[in-house]
Amino acid sequence: MPLVRISHRSGASEAYRQALSDGIQEAMAGTVNVPPDDRFHILTEHAAGLIFDAHYLGIERTPDWVAIQITLRRGRTVEMKQALYRRIAENLARNPGLRAEDILVCLVENDLADWSFGNGEAQYVR
Repeated sequence: MPLVRISHRSGASEAYRQALSDGIQEAMAGTVNVPPDDRFHILTEHAAGLIFDAHYLGIERTPDWVAIQITLRRGRTVEMKQALYRRIAENLARNPGLRAEDILVCLVENDLADWSFGNGEAQYVR
């Protein structure tokens, strides 16, 4: 049920955008128990508006910097979250070739009643 928002600079190919989505989805399925077909991703290109500190916490970022915000149900352990971050970095390094330093991931947790997948209903609340 995660909702994933991926922000990247403009001019990316469709293959690049698909690789971002695929790499993140595989990482979620492999580390935080997200079903492989539970994919709701919003990819947004930015010609301007990606403002970031290129040196924050001693991490050297480039203009290829990507921000990933994942909204998901509360309940994953710290270890699961750390595994997710590592797996995303590994997957996106492999394809589309992002540096780990250029990947920011932010998790936003909520509860089952906070989701409606359509029909004006909270499907997970009975």
